Amino acid sequence: MHTLISIDTVRGPFVREIEEISGQNLLACNQCGMCSAGCPVASAMDMLPSQVIRLAQLGMEEALTAGGRGDTTVWLCASCLACATRCPKGVDLPRVMEALRQIQLRRGAVRMDLDALPPQLARALPQVAIVGAYRKYLK
Repeated sequence: MHTLISIDTVRGPFVREIEEISGQNLLACNQCGMCSAGCPVASAMDMLPSQVIRLAQLGMEEALTAGGRGDTTVWLCASCLACATRCPKGVDLPRVMEALRQIQLRRGAVRMDLDALPPQLARALPQVAIVGAYRKYLK
C-alpha cells in the first residue's frame, strides 16, 4: 500500500509526532544534502539521511517504520552530530532519527539483536556507530 502525499500527510499526525518528540521543524530542511555528505555511516545505510528527512517531511510513515525502506537507516544513525553541525538551517537530524526510533519502539518494534550483526560488518563500521548502537539497542 502506498501513501498518497497530501496536506493531510504533510501536516498529519505522523509529522506532528516526529516534531513533538524531536523538537525540530521538519520543514526547515531545504534538502541541501550537507547531512548526507558528512555522515560517516551513510555508506551502510539503505537511504541517505537527507532522504529520511524528506520522507518524514512528507509524512511517509510506511517507509520510515518497521519493515519500510528507511527502517534500517533510522537504526544505523550513530547520532554523532556530524549532520547537525553541517546543517545550514540548524536542523538537528539525530533528534529526528531518535524520534523515529522512539515511534517504532512505542508501536512495538523489536530491538535488533547486535549478536546477529555479521562480523565483517562489525569490523567495517566506524566505532562511533557501534557505540551508538549499543546505547540505542540495549536496555
